[in-house]
Amino acid sequence: MHRHSSNQAGSPQWCHTLGIIGCSWAMVFASGGFQVKLYDIVEEQTTKALEKIDKQLKELEKTGMLKGSLKADQQLALISTSTDLKAAVEGAVYIQECTPENLELKKKIFGQLDNIASNDIIISSSTSTLLPTKLFTGLKHVKQCIVAHPVNPPYFVPLVELVPHPQTDPSTVDKTYALMKKIGQCPVKLLREIDGFALNRLQYAIISEAWRLVGDGVISPNDLDLVMSEGLGMRYAFMGPLETMHLNAEGI
Repeated sequence: MHRHSSNQAGSPQWCHTLGIIGCSWAMVFASGGFQVKLYDIVEEQTTKALEKIDKQLKELEKTGMLKGSLKADQQLALISTSTDLKAAVEGAVYIQECTPENLELKKKIFGQLDNIASNDIIISSSTSTLLPTKLFTGLKHVKQCIVAHPVNPPYFVPLVELVPHPQTDPSTVDKTYALMKKIGQCPVKLLREIDGFALNRLQYAIISEAWRLVGDGVISPNDLDLVMSEGLGMRYAFMGPLETMHLNAEGI
């Protein structure tokens, strides 16, 4: 499998399990011209996933929202499936795990991958809650492991949080960062792991204060949502809180 390019060979990507996140990741990689292998232990799931992706790509093309320079049928042709784990990862240089947020399930998968992975493949998880030390500690290929947490759905929201294990090699972070940029995502690097990563910590801080304001009778739920959708949300859609403070009061 190779990246679709007239003059530059690329590398295959591999996505595990075929829910919303897995299918969306597959579409993102295909939009960047990469060949993708989808894996699930149930063949019916892989068939349904391809049908879903085919339908979504055609709808996106019809509405002018298809990402990338390739047509929908060209992108779909880059995506194939497998129910054999070893065959699925053969020749791949990047793996994006997308199983449910179940620690034991994920550890089982990473244990299986650890036994068949090459020494240069990047093994990544889409987890939004589980720390890299919980997922990757003890693996032979821990230096090649990283969390690449997308915002759902990755096809429309570009942010990807890159969270390394303490033993993750810096080159793994750099290569994953470069790959995310290449497929049109917006990666950010966390310098160390922390519960909730960055996005959810900010999100939960807002949610907690929203509950307090409504619970204390300060504002109605509807008006609270308007504060965000018609105020802060519009500002923060293109400018972060630190940049906002800088522009509002230079020197802070």
